[in-house]
Amino acid sequence: MIRPTSKLPRFGGRAGSAMLEFALGSGILVSIFVATFQYGYFFYQYNLLVNAVNNGAHLAAIQIYDTNTATPTTAWTTAVKKMVLYGDPTGGSTTLQVKNLTTSNVSISVGSTGSGSTFTPTSVTVSITGYTIDGVTGRYVLTGKPAVTYPFQGLYCPDGC
Repeated sequence: MIRPTSKLPRFGGRAGSAMLEFALGSGILVSIFVATFQYGYFFYQYNLLVNAVNNGAHLAAIQIYDTNTATPTTAWTTAVKKMVLYGDPTGGSTTLQVKNLTTSNVSISVGSTGSGSTFTPTSVTVSITGYTIDGVTGRYVLTGKPAVTYPFQGLYCPDGC
């Protein structure tokens, strides 16, 4: 028996389609993986910042406030900033909790009522300003985020205790 022969290629002209499908599909998959990694990394860095700011705000809320203005003393501010940066108000540790975070990125504000002899601190807000998260797909600058506010619960002692 003689079989008829065909002049068409065996795969019907589809020989290069697998390579083309792989190229298109892998490009899409790599984009999805990079985006997922970027989101996870950003979320991780932001979570580290939230924890550091929370610790600093908590310390500020229970620490002795020793001035009768809304501008805290340098020692008080330094202790809060060291708590945010190193997790220790004395600065005993030199390991940063968050990569590339500096004291200039930490903002502290004291909410109050009254002024002068009637001044009373009511709340403390610690926030991050101008911190940049470097990622695979770009740089993200955080301004005013994260921010944590605690009611002031410490000892108010402007004349020294």
